[in-house]
Amino acid sequence: MSRVPTLLGAVALAATFAIVVPTADSAAALRPKKVVVFGIDGLLFDKIAPVNAPTLDSLIASGRSSKTSLYANPMAPTLSGPGWATLATGVWPDKHKVTSNNWGTSTNLAQYPDFLTRLESANSALSTYAIADWSPLTSDSVGKAIFTSAIDKRETVSDAPGYAAADATIATKAATHLRDTGPDASFVYFGEVDIAGHSCGATGSCYTKAIENTDKHMGTVINAIKARPTYADEDWTFLVSTDHGHTNSGGHGGSSVAERSSFIIQTGPGVPAGTFAVKPKNVDVATTVLGIHGVTAALDGQVLGTPSTDPFEGVTLKPRVDETGIPTDVLGWTKTVPSGWGIDNTGMGTGGMAEWRGWSLTNDDFWTRTQADQQRESNVRARGVFAVADSDEWADKTTSGTFNSTLVSAPYAVTAGRTATIGFGSHYLKEGAETATVSVSFNGGAETQLLKYTADAVAKLERLTVPVPSGATSMVVKWRLTNGANNWYWAVDNPSVSVS
Repeated sequence: MSRVPTLLGAVALAATFAIVVPTADSAAALRPKKVVVFGIDGLLFDKIAPVNAPTLDSLIASGRSSKTSLYANPMAPTLSGPGWATLATGVWPDKHKVTSNNWGTSTNLAQYPDFLTRLESANSALSTYAIADWSPLTSDSVGKAIFTSAIDKRETVSDAPGYAAADATIATKAATHLRDTGPDASFVYFGEVDIAGHSCGATGSCYTKAIENTDKHMGTVINAIKARPTYADEDWTFLVSTDHGHTNSGGHGGSSVAERSSFIIQTGPGVPAGTFAVKPKNVDVATTVLGIHGVTAALDGQVLGTPSTDPFEGVTLKPRVDETGIPTDVLGWTKTVPSGWGIDNTGMGTGGMAEWRGWSLTNDDFWTRTQADQQRESNVRARGVFAVADSDEWADKTTSGTFNSTLVSAPYAVTAGRTATIGFGSHYLKEGAETATVSVSFNGGAETQLLKYTADAVAKLERLTVPVPSGATSMVVKWRLTNGANNWYWAVDNPSVSVS
């Protein structure tokens, strides 16, 4: 019998033992993914560039970055407890319930654990690591630790010798562990900057020195990672953020722009250099870490760089007119709405502040500067540009009549016999006779009211449903604020309609 295979047999044999050449995408998918979150307590983003911080400068230049904004009381003070819990859990303080630096047992950390614990729960084969010298992060010193004992390796470095020395110890320990072990996800904390802020303020020389020290520590850790024999075959993502800002004189906890200030820096494979198209939120850090490892969770955050579908994004915002307390270089309001949208000011009173005469589009940086400590800072689930009807600020100049204004959507295509779902972020404070309603109309017909607020709705995500009547092909949504007379406000963000 011949040992030479027939042509047909050769083809069959080749097919059986075909060599599969991996594509670039499949090869990238097989590379181990690693992520390190650096937490620098009390660091103001604007203080990085003026000082000698080559590690941070390099991360900013090679990746993307943005300043972010936090809440204020009554949601939570700008303290380390709520700040780090927000970043670690991916939800805001109204969910995780850490509202001080001594939280005891009155939190929801069991329901909303940190991102490292979530990774362990989703895939115990992943290796995790956390190290800090502010003990509540990694020990149960004031209540259940923010980063739990489920983490593979969790270290608490004593701050007894001072945070400068303790941070140096963290750098040494973290560098060794990350170089030798290469955990899949890590949190590395440095506390000296915050202590310096309390000591000499954000403009003091000790604050500058602390930033430079911390930058060196980060360089030690990152260089150790890059010294790994397998580094070239791994995908490392680095994230940097903080828990709150600092005043120039030192301190935090309040509602000033400086105290509410935070930031996010991200660099790694596939991360473009530059700034984010829409300012991210600190809750996005946890969601991004989980996403890198293919884990999803119902959190307040989204993966960094997620494209916005908000129709309000992309409008051009203007400097203040009547809001003289806001710096002229802060751009933050317009009456020009997206194509197809409208503002109906029928019945609107006269006079008042130009920026708030009827519905306006604005952003957090501008709107929260109008008047602090009136819960505008609690509008945490709004992103980028959002719509506001603010009868309180409108009445800061002489007015006649009442505030009556309607935000009118562009027509949405709908299908008869289906159900339309209207989604939007809502932040409303109720007072007096002021009324806030949501209504819809089909094909230009009569309005149907879907919602009327009778109480505050703080940082809510609304979902309203309505059956689409026979013959209907289009639907318009209206957000109407009426009878306002120095009676607080309503903010609406990211409106959407789906049909099922």
